Amino acid sequence: MMRQSQGAKTDSGTPRLLQAVVDAMKVPDLRARLLFVFAMLVIFRFLAQVPVPGVEREALANFFRQNELFGFLDIFSGGALRSLSVVALGVFPYITSSIIMQLMVPAIPQLKELSKEGEVGRQRINQLTHYLMIPIAALQGFGQLSLLQRGGAISGVGTSSENLLPTLAIIITMVAGTIFLVWIGELITEKGIGNGISIIIFAGIVATLPQIIGQGFLERDNAAGLLLLVVIGALMVYLIVMFTEAERRIPVQYGRAVFRGGRMYRQGGATHLPIRVNSAGMIPVIFAMSVVILPVTIANFLGVRDDWLGTVASKLALWFSPTEASYWVLAVALVILFTFFYTLVVFQQQSLADNLQRNGGFVPGIRPGKPTQDYLNKVILRVTCGGALFLGFIIIVPY
Repeated sequence: MMRQSQGAKTDSGTPRLLQAVVDAMKVPDLRARLLFVFAMLVIFRFLAQVPVPGVEREALANFFRQNELFGFLDIFSGGALRSLSVVALGVFPYITSSIIMQLMVPAIPQLKELSKEGEVGRQRINQLTHYLMIPIAALQGFGQLSLLQRGGAISGVGTSSENLLPTLAIIITMVAGTIFLVWIGELITEKGIGNGISIIIFAGIVATLPQIIGQGFLERDNAAGLLLLVVIGALMVYLIVMFTEAERRIPVQYGRAVFRGGRMYRQGGATHLPIRVNSAGMIPVIFAMSVVILPVTIANFLGVRDDWLGTVASKLALWFSPTEASYWVLAVALVILFTFFYTLVVFQQQSLADNLQRNGGFVPGIRPGKPTQDYLNKVILRVTCGGALFLGFIIIVPY
C-alpha cells in the first residue's frame, strides 16, 4: 500500500524516472551505450554550427527572421538550416529515399523478389536506399540554396561558369553531411540504444526548444504561456507513448502433426497476432509535411514574376503559409491519407494470411487463405482509423 501511495517515487523517496537513470548508469554495458549515444549527439550538434563555404551570417539571420516557412523547417533541422551548416539537410533525404523504396518494392517485381531473400535481400535493398539518398540530397540541397538566394540570404549560387564550382562545393559538402549523419544514426542503432535516425531527429528538435521558449515566452514575460506549454508537452508525450504501444491482438491457433509409435497426433498452441494502432509510425507525418510545403516552395520560385503567374504564386504562398488554417487542414488530410496508404502497403508486403497458412496457423472461426486475408484487412483498416486520427491530431497541435 505504501508503494502504491507514493505513485511516482520509489521506497527511498527518489523519483522513479531519476532512479531509472541512476540504475541504468550502474550497468556497465548500458552505461557504455548511453555514453556512446551522447558522444554521437555532441558531434552532431558541433557539426550543426559549422557553416558551408561562402555564407553571410547576418543576411542569413535576417532572412530567417522574415521567412516563416524556413523558420518552421529550421525547427526540424535543430538550427542547422538557420546557420546553413554542413548538416543543414539533416537525415530527411534518407527518410525520403526509404519511403520511395518501400513504395517501389511491391510495384517492381525485381525488388519484390529481392525482399523475399531474407537478410541478404534486406541488406541489398538498404544499400539501394543509400544510393538513392545521394541524388535526392543533391537536388534538395540545390533547391534550398536557390530559394535562399532568391530571398537574398546568400549569393553566388547557380550554374554559370563563375558560380558552378562554388555551388558544387556547397552541394557536395551538404550531401557529405547528410551521409555522415546517416552513418552516425546507424552507429547509434548498432552500438547505442537503437532507433538512431529517430534519435538524430529528436535531438535536433530538442536543441531548438531553449530558443523557442526564450523568444516566445521569456522575452515577452509570458509565464502562463510557458506553463501551458509544459502541460501540453507532457500530455502529448503521454498520448504518443499510449498510442505507440496500443495494439489489437488477434487470436491465432497453431496446429501441428506429431508422430508417436507409428500414429499421428494433433498438437496445437494459442498465441496472438499484434496489430498496432499506429503501425505507420511518424512516416505519414514526414511524408505529408514534405508534400504540404511543395506549393509554397513552387510559389517562392515563381513569386518574383510580375505577370499573372507571379500573382497566383503569391496567393498560393499566402494560403499555404504555416500560419494559415488552410495549411494545417491540408496537412491533416494528407496525414490521414498517407497513414492508410502506408499501412496497407506494409501489411500487403508481409503477406500475413499466407504466412499463417504456411506455418499451420489460423484465426479461430475464419477459414484460411483469402477469408483470413479479408478479415485481417478489415481489422487493419478499422484499427488504423484510430492511428490516422491520432496522427492528424498530433500534426495540428502546433497550430
